[in-house]
Amino acid sequence: MICKNLSVNEKGHLTFAGQDTVELAKQYQTPLYLMDEERIRENCRTYIEAFKKYFNNSSYPIFASKANSFKRIYEIVNEEGMGCDVVSLGEMYTAIKAGLPLEKAFFHSNNKTDEDIEYAIQNSIGHFVVDNAEELYKINEIANKYKIRQKILLRITPGIDTHTYEAVNTGKVDSKFGSAIETGQAEEITKQALELENIILDGFHCHVGSQVFDSDTFIRSADIMIEFMSDMGKKYSFKPNILNLGGGYGVRYVESDPEINIDENIRQVSEKIKEICKKYSTEMPQVVMEPGRSIVADAGMTLYTVGTIKKIPEYKNYVSIDGGMTDNPRYALYKSPYTIYIANKMNEERDFECSLVGRCCESGDIIQENIMLPSSVERYDVAAVLTTGAYNYSMASNYNKIPKPPIVMLNKGKSYVAVKRESLEDLVKNDI
Repeated sequence: MICKNLSVNEKGHLTFAGQDTVELAKQYQTPLYLMDEERIRENCRTYIEAFKKYFNNSSYPIFASKANSFKRIYEIVNEEGMGCDVVSLGEMYTAIKAGLPLEKAFFHSNNKTDEDIEYAIQNSIGHFVVDNAEELYKINEIANKYKIRQKILLRITPGIDTHTYEAVNTGKVDSKFGSAIETGQAEEITKQALELENIILDGFHCHVGSQVFDSDTFIRSADIMIEFMSDMGKKYSFKPNILNLGGGYGVRYVESDPEINIDENIRQVSEKIKEICKKYSTEMPQVVMEPGRSIVADAGMTLYTVGTIKKIPEYKNYVSIDGGMTDNPRYALYKSPYTIYIANKMNEERDFECSLVGRCCESGDIIQENIMLPSSVERYDVAAVLTTGAYNYSMASNYNKIPKPPIVMLNKGKSYVAVKRESLEDLVKNDI
């Protein structure tokens, strides 16, 4: 099993967080997002404890909201002592409604509207992560209106290639995000920020990609960023306090993905940052990281009910489910790999090659191609797609006017609804 919270019970059913997934499918119906609350908390604590052990006391991890944003997740990360990053009014509002103070939040986005900026300042956002000069001057203007000095980080592109999915590689010079060191734009925006009366430049941010399986990317980024911070500090006589390295540690979607020891990777990064600081004769900054996927991905699973089985002799086989790209668009976007089981037939041999496809009127509505399922797969079986806690609910849509599934939390043998299933009425409630 690719995750520690999976097992098979005496009925031959897949269990998740110790609970029978077939019974959960009956109780809550499908499609159904499941989230293992204990696993989320364990993942939070792994990061928090590693930061305490290996970095200075002021360093800390925060949760990347875009991975999965709903009230209960913010309550959990807040209870565990983590802040968050946000990228929209909606994420800010949800965090506020969950009781997570925005003083613990970093506000991202390459195109913050005037409304976004004002709302964030009104709600005491901790830091803006400033992407460009236009945004910088607008924050200064609105901060002046409220008679405050707003803390910011500047988003810098260090020119790192992570060798990950092209669609999630964000650290290269050619990116919609941030100001590049290589072109001189990073220094220019630093100079501009330091000249503004209502801005406190508290440090720098970079994010070089996602689904990273080792620490090399973070170490290379830290080397470039600390050299830049040291240069800017000396040249413009100021002390950058924070180095935010973004997020990016990957998770196991399939057996071939490596297991990642987060504690050990954080130790490696901290040791290298200490060496780098010595090399550039600079103080250790307050280090921040933004894990999202590695907090919630393996805490999630999606259950579906099998419908049509289509066999095309000597060509291909299709197993259709009652969900699809509306609740999980990641294969359509990135060709993302997944591990898939028939939850009620775990003891049967997987000897039937097929593609698991959705119900949408779209040829790209595929969850996974060329997988092996039991040849007995049939209508009403329960298909379980593993490791769906990140970028499934948060990217879900109502394409074909399909309601979004509920999120059911599992905790210590019990289950409860955290997000209700959308109704047909919900689909038209904003129509006039």
